[in-house]
Amino acid sequence: MSSDAVKATDPEKALSGKEHVILAISGMTCTGCETKLQRTLTTVASVSRLKTSLVLARAEFEVDLSSGSVDDVIKHIQRTTEFKCERITNIGSVLDLLVSGNPVDCVKGEWPLGVTEVTAVDKNVIHVAFDAKVIGARDVIDKGWGETPPKLAPLRADPSLEAGSKHVRHVGYMTLLSIILTIPVLVLSWAPLPKREIAYSSACLALATLVQVFIAGPFYPTALKSLIFSRMVEMDLLIVLSTSAAYIFSVVSFGYLVAGQPLPTGEFFETSTLLVTLIMVGRYVGALARQKAVESISVRSLQTSTATLVEAGTETEIDSRLLQYGDVFKVAPDSRIPTDGTVISGSSEVDESMLTGESSPVEKHAKSTVIAGSINGSGTLVVRLTRLPGDNSISTIAGMVDQAKLSKPKIQDIADRVASYFVPVVVGLTIVTFAIWVAVGVAVRKQSGSDATTEAITYAITVLIVSCPCAIGLAVPMVIVIASGVAAERGIIFKSADSIEVAYKTSHVVFDKTGTLTWGKLTVATEEYLQDDVDLTKARLLGLIGSIKHPVAAAVSASLKERGVSGLATSDVKTLAGKGVEGTSRGLVLCAGNSRWLKLSGNERVKSVLSRGHTAFCFTVDGSPAAVFGLTDSLRPDALSTVEKLQSEGIAVHIVSGDDEGAVNSIASQLRIPLENVRSRASPADKQSYIQDLLATPIPARSQFFHRKPTQPVVMFVGDGTNDAVALAQATVGVHMNEGTDVAQSAADVVLMRPSLAGVLGVVAVSRMSIRRIAFNFVWSFVYNLFAVLLAAGAFVRARIPPEFAGLGELVSVLPVIAAAVLMRWARI
Repeated sequence: MSSDAVKATDPEKALSGKEHVILAISGMTCTGCETKLQRTLTTVASVSRLKTSLVLARAEFEVDLSSGSVDDVIKHIQRTTEFKCERITNIGSVLDLLVSGNPVDCVKGEWPLGVTEVTAVDKNVIHVAFDAKVIGARDVIDKGWGETPPKLAPLRADPSLEAGSKHVRHVGYMTLLSIILTIPVLVLSWAPLPKREIAYSSACLALATLVQVFIAGPFYPTALKSLIFSRMVEMDLLIVLSTSAAYIFSVVSFGYLVAGQPLPTGEFFETSTLLVTLIMVGRYVGALARQKAVESISVRSLQTSTATLVEAGTETEIDSRLLQYGDVFKVAPDSRIPTDGTVISGSSEVDESMLTGESSPVEKHAKSTVIAGSINGSGTLVVRLTRLPGDNSISTIAGMVDQAKLSKPKIQDIADRVASYFVPVVVGLTIVTFAIWVAVGVAVRKQSGSDATTEAITYAITVLIVSCPCAIGLAVPMVIVIASGVAAERGIIFKSADSIEVAYKTSHVVFDKTGTLTWGKLTVATEEYLQDDVDLTKARLLGLIGSIKHPVAAAVSASLKERGVSGLATSDVKTLAGKGVEGTSRGLVLCAGNSRWLKLSGNERVKSVLSRGHTAFCFTVDGSPAAVFGLTDSLRPDALSTVEKLQSEGIAVHIVSGDDEGAVNSIASQLRIPLENVRSRASPADKQSYIQDLLATPIPARSQFFHRKPTQPVVMFVGDGTNDAVALAQATVGVHMNEGTDVAQSAADVVLMRPSLAGVLGVVAVSRMSIRRIAFNFVWSFVYNLFAVLLAAGAFVRARIPPEFAGLGELVSVLPVIAAAVLMRWARI
C-alpha cells in the first residue's frame, strides 16, 4: 500500500484536516528564545493549540492541512529563528528500520498491510508507523519489503532528550574551541613578555577575529532575525552589541598602534574573547544542568530494552520493541518488567515504587496484573502481554507528565512579561551609563573626550552583558519540570501546571466515600429475600448485575457467584449514575440500586439495614421488593492520619457520597469529621452543587489572617469512580484515586497512581515546595540583576565588574535557579 493510498483510506484525517505535531527544538537558550518561537508560530495561519517549553526544548501544536503542511511550518521556524527542528513520534506503534538499499524506494514502494506511514530518517534508516492490531512489530520486518527484509535499527533515546543532548554537545564543542582560542590572547595580553607590541597585537587580532566570527558569529543572524521577524530585542542582541563594541574598539586601537599613534587605553582583545568564552561557558553549564535535570526525572527511562519471548516452549531474548499482541514473555528474578501484562503462571513479589509510590513489594500470582517498569523479586513470572511497549503504563504516565511540563501556570505570565521588558530596559540603562560616564570623565575628572569615551564604553559593555533575563525565564518552568517528575516518581501525576500552582492554597478537601476513604471492597453482611422463589430471585439479580463494575453491585454479584448461582439472560441493561441498574428479563422489569431511587427508604427491612450503618442494596421485580442486602466496607489504613493532618493545617475536610446516611455518618464518625460537613445519598449533580456552594463561600478574614488562606476558597475533590467525574471537573483541583494501570481515562487534574490517601498530602506538599522554590528564584533574579547592574555601571565607585569578566553573569545568575529546582529531588514529601 502506498502513502497516497493511505491518505485516501484515512477518512478521519481527511475530514478533520488537522495533524498533531511535536517538535524537538534545538538552540533555545533563554526565555527570549521561547517567546520568539511562540511569536513565530502564532504568525502561521495553519498553526493552532500551541504549547512550548524552554526546559523540554519542545513545541507542540496542530496544523490545519488545508492551509499548509507540517514541512512548511518547520521550514518557516528554521528560516526565521535559526533553531533546528526534529519531529517526534513517540505515541503509538512505530519502528526504526535499517534498509540495505535506498530508503526512498521503501517510502515510495508497496508497504505491508497494516503499515500506515513510512518516512526516510537517514541514508539507510526508515521510520515506520503501523496499526498494531492489524500487523505485529515482528511481522512488519518480515513481510512485504521485497527480497531483503530490513533489520531493526539501534534503539534511539527519547527524541526530546536526544535533541537536548545534541544541543549540549554542540555548545560544549564551541565552548572548548573558544577556550582554546582565548587562552593565547590572555597570555599575550597579561603575561610579562618582551616588548613586541605589534607582533603580539597582530596575533591577538587574528585569534579574536576567529572567536568573533566562528564562536560569536551565530549570535548575529539569531539576533537580527529575532528583531526583524519577531520584533524582539533579546539576549543575543546584548551579546552582539557588547562583544562587537569591544572587538571593533580594539581593531580601531590596533590601527592607531600600527600608524604609530597608540591610544592611551591600548587594545583589549582579551575583553571581547574572554567575554565570548565566559558567555559560552555559562550557556554550556546552564544547558547541561537543564538537560541532566530533565533526564533525571524522565519516566520513559524506566522502559527496559529487552524481553524474553516464550513461544512453543522456546525462550528467545528479543528487543522489547518487537513485542506484539498475543505474546507471552518471561520475567526473570530481579529484572525489570518490559510491558504491562497479566501473569499466567508463577508467583513473586514486585517492586512498583518507581511508578506507584508503593514502598512495599506487591505479591503477584496467576491472574495478577503487572506494570511496565516495575522490578520483579525472587520469583519467576510468565506473563501474557496486554499493552505494547509504545502504549503501556510508562508511556501513558510519561505523556501525562509531559503535558504538565508543557502547560504554563498563571505565574509564568508574570515572568514572561518581566522578561519581555528586560532587554529593552538594559539597553536603556546602557545608554544612560555611557552618557553619565562620558560626562563624569570630562566634567569631573577633566579627561579628554577620547579617554572619557573609552572608559564609558567599558562600563557600557559590562552593563550590557552582566544582566541576564535567563534566571527570570527559568524561575517557573524549571521548577514545574522537576516538580512534575519528582511527583511522578512518588505516584502523583499532575496533569497541568495550574494544579501545582494552586494546590498549596487548598482550603477544603472533599472526599468521596466508597473506594476513596474506604477500600471499596464491600462484603455482604446481611441479605434477605422478600419473594417466595429465592433461587429465581438470585438468578434474576445476577443476570442484571453480573457485568456491572460498581463496587456495591460487584460485591453482591461476587457473593452470588461464590454460591454457584447462574444468572438469567437479561436485556436492555442500563446503568444510571447515582441510582443503580435496570433491565428486562422475560417481560419483567428488573431494578437494583439504592433504596431512595427504588422508593424503599420507608421499608422496615431497609430501615433495619440502615440502622446498623450498612450500605443498603435493593432489588425489585416489576416494582415489587424482591431482596435487600446490607454491605460493609473498611476504612483505608491511612484515612484517619490523612484527615487529621489536613485538619491540623487548617483545611476543612468533607465527605460527599451517594451511599446511605447511616454508612456515611459511621465513616465520618470514625474520621472525626463534623456532621455538618457530611452529605449522603448525593447524586453526581448533588456533588457538583456541594462544591459550587463551597467555592461561593468566602473564607472568613480571621482564618485568612492566621492561616494565610486566600479570600477565594480552593476546593480539592478526591474521588475514584466515573460518577465522580462532574465533581472532579467542578473542583479547583480534582484528584483521582487510581489502581495504577489505566490512567488515561481520568479527567482529573491530578492522578494518584498509588491507592493511598497519603497522596493527597503529597499533592499539597509538592505544590507548597514548588511555590517556595519559584518565590526564591524570583527573589534571587531580582537581587542578582539589581546588584550586577549597579556594580557594572560603577555605582559603587571603588568596586566594579571588569568588562572581560562580565560574561560570568549568565553562569552566576542561572545556576542557583537550576540548583533550587534540582534539589527538590531529595526533598521529603
